[in-house]
Amino acid sequence: MLRSHGGGPSPAGTPVASWTVDQVLALAPDEKSRTAGVRLGIPGSWSGTGLDRAGAVWGACEGSGSAPCRTVVDTAGPAYRCSCPSRKSPCEHALGLLLLRASDGAVFPRGEPADWAAPWIEARRRRAAEPPAATGGSATGGGATGEGGEAAPGSPGSAAARKRAERRATRVTAGAQELEQRLADLLRGGLAAAEPSGHALWEETAARMVDAQAPGLAARVRELGAIAGSGPDWPTRLLEECALLHLLNTAWLGREQLPGPLAATVRTRVGLPTSAEGPPIRDHWLVLAQYDTPDGRIVTRRIWLYGRGSDRTALLLSFGAAGRSPAQALPVGVTIEAELTPYPGGGQLRAELGQHFGPPAPLAAPPPGVDAAAAPVVYGEALRHDPWLDAYPVTLRDVIPVPSEGGWQLADAEADAALPIAPAALSRPGLWKLVALSGGGPVTVFGEMGHHGFDPLAAWDPESRGGEGGDTAPTEGLATGAGALVRLV
Repeated sequence: MLRSHGGGPSPAGTPVASWTVDQVLALAPDEKSRTAGVRLGIPGSWSGTGLDRAGAVWGACEGSGSAPCRTVVDTAGPAYRCSCPSRKSPCEHALGLLLLRASDGAVFPRGEPADWAAPWIEARRRRAAEPPAATGGSATGGGATGEGGEAAPGSPGSAAARKRAERRATRVTAGAQELEQRLADLLRGGLAAAEPSGHALWEETAARMVDAQAPGLAARVRELGAIAGSGPDWPTRLLEECALLHLLNTAWLGREQLPGPLAATVRTRVGLPTSAEGPPIRDHWLVLAQYDTPDGRIVTRRIWLYGRGSDRTALLLSFGAAGRSPAQALPVGVTIEAELTPYPGGGQLRAELGQHFGPPAPLAAPPPGVDAAAAPVVYGEALRHDPWLDAYPVTLRDVIPVPSEGGWQLADAEADAALPIAPAALSRPGLWKLVALSGGGPVTVFGEMGHHGFDPLAAWDPESRGGEGGDTAPTEGLATGAGALVRLV
């Protein structure tokens, strides 16, 4: 039985976009799969390889079993299908096939799909030709539920769902009131008393917020526990975080008086479920960055996109169990034509990826950027709509990475301004990759601007030039006339 994994269907008749080795490795669900895929990405492991003009590649991989593993990948999704028993997406065979394609395009003659790959590819083509079905929810699978998990008005379960939402809101309100009292007690006794209490005080309070069905409040309480006694000036940082938590509590308790977008942001920050809503935005979306953040029992994947027509930056969030990467993955540096449905909230950038239209295109020109002096202004403006934002996406143009006292900074090549690089980025190899790309000259960098500084996630190589499309690609980034987009995380 062939196993299929995700991705939207792509129409036939469009040119194939070549991926680079770096982009393929970014799709790996874990390090073990990445290592196994590299081992299989050589011509001697494969037979019967081929590709068509619609973005599908296929091949049979010889292994320890009696029969070879038959693998087919639609690069427009991306979507994968393999006869191996692996439940990972993509499996090591799909990674190996794509790595071989990236490093040696001559191994893949153009032609009609193999008999065993054709049914799956044809089924995807048929789905691409069908108009999207009308639903009561969003076009991206939001279903019939609205914000907060309520059923659509008039549906059989709407009254019951409304009652459940009201009961949960009552529990959250009780939790917020209790948390306000605990914060008042803490400040009345002095912040110095928080240090000897250790994590026990905060864990017990966080557990109470979980009981109140307010996971967002619980997460912020645990962050307070990590600050107490954590280094120089910790009381100041603890006071700042307590103030933000107090602001969130009071915003929830007074949510009926808030503007609609800000009230939606508060519901999200408290931890109530929301769904994408509103008309989908169809655009050509440049994949700017992708990275994973482990958080206890889950792994959060963030994918940043920029829409060329809408001039809009969007964030895709997906989640996986601890030790396994989320299934959603997009190759950094390509442009996909797709629909995105935004989530509600003031200044919220999160969106849900919907239908794809055609394979990824090899276009990586940077979004319009700002100079180093303007980046904090952009972040400050975003805080007006969401005061709890840790960081905000910014593209910096013409900056030079230079060492500074105790770290690094991005200096403006044209003006007397510089941004400190966030401490989290100082220990990553991507910092040295950025320095090498710059070579002392100006570069364009995409990253997240926050109160700790600027965290670089990707940069455009000023020395890399190439054509669009074709069967060959560089080993790092995706070459275009504007330079290659290089991942830094």
